[in-house]
Amino acid sequence: MTKSLSELRSRRWFADTGMRGFAHRQRIQQMGLRREDVLDRPIVAVINTWSDLSPCHAHLRERAESVKRGVLMAGGYPFELPAMSLGEVMVKPTTMLYRNFLAMEVEELLRSLPVDGAVLLAGCDKTTPGTLMGAISMGLPTIFCPAGPMLNDRHVSGGRSQTVGAGTHTRMFWDEKQAGRVDEAEWIALESRMTRSPGTCNTMGTASTMTSMTEALGLALPGSTSIPAMDAAHSRMATGTGEAIVRMIRDDLTPQRILTRGAFMNAVAVQMALGGSTNAAVHVIALARRAGVPLTLDDLDAVGRRLPVLANLFPSGDRLMEDFHYAGGLPALMNVIRDELSLGEMTVTGRSVGENIEGLTVRDPEVIRPLDRPVSSGGALAVLRGNLAPNGAVMKPSAASAKFLRHRGRALVFDSQPEMQAAMNDPDLDVDENTVLVLRNAGPVGAPGMPEWGNLPIPKKLLERGVRDMVRLSDARMSGTHYGSCVLHISPEAAVGGPLALVRTGDVIELDVAARLLALVVDDAELMARHAHWKPPAQPYARGYARLYTQHVTQAHEGCDFDFLEGTAPTPEPPIF
Repeated sequence: MTKSLSELRSRRWFADTGMRGFAHRQRIQQMGLRREDVLDRPIVAVINTWSDLSPCHAHLRERAESVKRGVLMAGGYPFELPAMSLGEVMVKPTTMLYRNFLAMEVEELLRSLPVDGAVLLAGCDKTTPGTLMGAISMGLPTIFCPAGPMLNDRHVSGGRSQTVGAGTHTRMFWDEKQAGRVDEAEWIALESRMTRSPGTCNTMGTASTMTSMTEALGLALPGSTSIPAMDAAHSRMATGTGEAIVRMIRDDLTPQRILTRGAFMNAVAVQMALGGSTNAAVHVIALARRAGVPLTLDDLDAVGRRLPVLANLFPSGDRLMEDFHYAGGLPALMNVIRDELSLGEMTVTGRSVGENIEGLTVRDPEVIRPLDRPVSSGGALAVLRGNLAPNGAVMKPSAASAKFLRHRGRALVFDSQPEMQAAMNDPDLDVDENTVLVLRNAGPVGAPGMPEWGNLPIPKKLLERGVRDMVRLSDARMSGTHYGSCVLHISPEAAVGGPLALVRTGDVIELDVAARLLALVVDDAELMARHAHWKPPAQPYARGYARLYTQHVTQAHEGCDFDFLEGTAPTPEPPIF
């Protein structure tokens, strides 16, 4: 299936013999390009999420040049298009609020401009699903170029050296500082060294989870997602990505030909074997719905029960992404679990998944474990249900304490993040290790945007006693770099009247991960009486994007997309007059 020049979408702009075509070619030449540059070549959009306030993407201006070099070498012509840069940590209240904004922007950039295919330059948490969602809905040939993880650091304390990175270690060192075991000088030194290069978090957080799942879906070059951002191989990979998109345009290799149910189940299997972020549950369902592929939390849970965690990476293990790359990266891991994969699925290489991973073996079995020696048999994702989460909640058993996988405890409820934070330093707080901390009104509508507040802090008085984990519940998300016995994404959320809104301090909550149960030990009649008196929290957003978001966002188990963007209903091409 080879496209001729006359069949290219961009020809509608540039090959027209009337006044409109003249004007389009005239403006191209205004920028110093030649007429034949746009008449004789496929046009590639290089969507770049670089910004000066996105440290994970600080190198993407240079990588865009590598991509463009590859496009030119393969006979295409590249145009770089900036898109909203959603750098974690800096964006408030959460980048998740703007994931759908980015998806809309990418879709409309591709629709409104004369392009035949797209390279997506992204990597930090929400930029991967956001750019992919928009590109899937547009339907042009698309390939993903991952930003890559940052480099490892080393920390020496008390004569002991350890490898450290972003996210997971930040939380660990903060807890130790709160407990008085890290002094101010060491804290300041850590601040300046733990994140020592551009690139995404080097743990198996949301960034590496989503880029790895994108590779498993077949939308990125094999082995591309683990290459460190500052490795020379990363520039070479970007050039290869640019070359690949030109071939994909000529072969009309669109996302619709790649994104089958088998491809999505491959991505879910990879998430579980990696010990990936719970955030994947929201993003992969949103991606599947854009592609018109049925996928539910139950599908994820079934794979989570079957596949153990094999990648020895924080927060489930003790290594970082640089180590994973040296061990063989994702192709090697996929070869280990090849019996769980649909090997015949098409990929951006024009070859199948099975062909891409053939013969690629593990180079360090301590980093990528065999099936009979997993990092954790607890699973990377469990989907819980019960009267507290009728539509589901998620948990990461591999990052939780074994003693809390079956637990009953008294609830301590917080209605907001500020209220919870203010209470954490209170020496008189009525709390012990067995208490179940509950945060609500932190979901898609309630926050809004479902921030990563789900890794609720341990009260300072307990940290000082050596407590490092508790059962914690919320309708929020948790950073993929974090750990602990946290139940997340409780659906429906409290702000729309879900059962979480009815919990009171002192109620007993039961958690049983093996039984996939999350229950409030309160009888139905009492819950009905409480619901009769419940009122939704006031929404302060009377205008702007946040109002649009709260009116149209779906719940966590549905992917938190906008209801009017889901599905595969066609959108007409723009008229050219």
